[in-house]
Amino acid sequence: MLKERSLCIYKQKPALVLSVGDKITIQTGGEEVRARLKDIELLHEGPVASLACLDEESPQVNIREVWELCLDEYGATGKGITLRELAELAYGVFSPQTAWAAYKLLFDGIYFNGSMSAIQPRSEADVKSAEQRLNEKQMDSAKRAAFIARLRSGKIDIEADSPYMQDIAALALGKALKSRSLREAGIDETQLAAHRLLLQTGYWKPSLNPNPSRFGVSLIPALTAVPPPPPEERADLTALPAFAIDNEWSDDPDDAVFFEPDGGGGVLYVHVADPAASIRDGTAADKEAFARGVTFYAPEGVSRMISAEAFPFYALGLSETSPALTFKIRLDQNCSILDVEIFSSTVRVTRLSYEKADDDPRILPLIALSGRNLEKRLDLGAALIEFPETRVLVDDDCRVEIIPQKNYKSAAAVRECMLLAGEAAARWALERGLPFPYITQETGDIPNVIYEGLAGSYQLRRCMRPRNLSTKPGLHWGLGLDIYSQVTSPLRRCADLLAHQQIRAAIHGEIPLDKDALLLKLGAAERATLAVTRAERATTLHWKLVYLLDKLDTVWDAVLLEKSGPRAAFFIPELGMETSCALDRGSKDTPLNGLVKLRLKSVKIPEYSANFVSA
Repeated sequence: MLKERSLCIYKQKPALVLSVGDKITIQTGGEEVRARLKDIELLHEGPVASLACLDEESPQVNIREVWELCLDEYGATGKGITLRELAELAYGVFSPQTAWAAYKLLFDGIYFNGSMSAIQPRSEADVKSAEQRLNEKQMDSAKRAAFIARLRSGKIDIEADSPYMQDIAALALGKALKSRSLREAGIDETQLAAHRLLLQTGYWKPSLNPNPSRFGVSLIPALTAVPPPPPEERADLTALPAFAIDNEWSDDPDDAVFFEPDGGGGVLYVHVADPAASIRDGTAADKEAFARGVTFYAPEGVSRMISAEAFPFYALGLSETSPALTFKIRLDQNCSILDVEIFSSTVRVTRLSYEKADDDPRILPLIALSGRNLEKRLDLGAALIEFPETRVLVDDDCRVEIIPQKNYKSAAAVRECMLLAGEAAARWALERGLPFPYITQETGDIPNVIYEGLAGSYQLRRCMRPRNLSTKPGLHWGLGLDIYSQVTSPLRRCADLLAHQQIRAAIHGEIPLDKDALLLKLGAAERATLAVTRAERATTLHWKLVYLLDKLDTVWDAVLLEKSGPRAAFFIPELGMETSCALDRGSKDTPLNGLVKLRLKSVKIPEYSANFVSA
């Protein structure tokens, strides 16, 4: 009978009855709860002073012997016994303490099953199987306890402990939000703490790059097959020169240029790879490209947004002739756009490295054009931001090399040609009312005085506003353009591919995407692109830190970018790396853009930091 101070079971836990009424007031786990009668099972009538008595040590008993007695007595008949009978048989007395101990025997389910009023001994086969599972669990618990002790000390057995380290690695890779192992070891369940511990224990080598996984970027290149170019009418421009100018290691050329001077102006041809001829909106290759956003370039490899099988017939200059989407742009002497034609073409492309192009007389008209266009953009308020670049190389043994990159006149020429093509495409689309992906940028808070050199570039970059992808045209302040889009890298950027799909629909009399559908695809492209951009930056920094690990106390030349109180911002050209540190007495009078010697004090890969001090 249920009454005050009785012991009952509530949600498989012991509870003390405090009062009996329409609802039963019980105490469980230090809290008072009002429960319905049907939710409670009477365990012992009591009286029970407190639940603390249940924690007292139970009488020692051989549970297996008790089970064997019950099996001999009741196993064949199928007759069950009550919880009281089990308690008296096992412990010799029925008390609140033994009632709770008997209930746990039933609840464990190893030797008995059924209900409190009809408890059955389990069969020999079932008990043997349950005991084996229990032994394995206890062994695993002991092994896990030993692992947790090793984890706290920071010294693990890498081979034996590997199964237990998986949840820590998953947290460090961004594949999980929590880690049982860290929690049990009393260590913060954070990505940073997990990464530190993985390096400290030697489970991860410093060279392991977690960043693609953290940002959800696949290292497996696109695999969806892209059909070859369909048969269609194309203008034959194979007699016209066309130069694909890029780094000597580039293997995915997607633009080629030629300038034909005419008086003070002339005609600029920008030929762009034409994968949109096969990759139509909604196709499998289109969906995969937009899921990736852009091609992921990392020192350890490239993960392309379009299958590499498409490159022999779409990348410019990999075959004798190539299909292209040509932007024919007529310019006046001030590089203002007078007229734009866009059409499908077949071109014969000559590939040149920047180094060779700088010395090629055929490229001189392009270099002259680019100089005039840059002057025009600067006059219109463009912000020219130039920092020395480096190339990071990683071999199969994770040895890192950082190579400072030269400035080439032909690289600047290609950049200006690409900007002219983007401006021309945007104007062409606007004139035709074609829904189109435009790129805009609001004017930044420009300082009254802009410094020269790297300090000025640093100044301007700090006041830059984010760029925006939109279906509405507008000013791009940083480039000094009233209207702009990107159309010259459809093999590498899905936003460019989308622009090509819209252009092709317009020139071939097909129905382009409307603004709403275009905006939806742009949103997907921007989200995926942002993840890849962040992964690339973090990855490049990771490998630079790996490079610096064995170079503690080395001294580097650094350019002073900005002073802020006792600290200053610096750029180390040889590493292509920015840092900040306190100025010592000898460096306080150094002018902006002046050189300062910095000494590498520490490298912390999980924190993405290299700490330098004045040398």
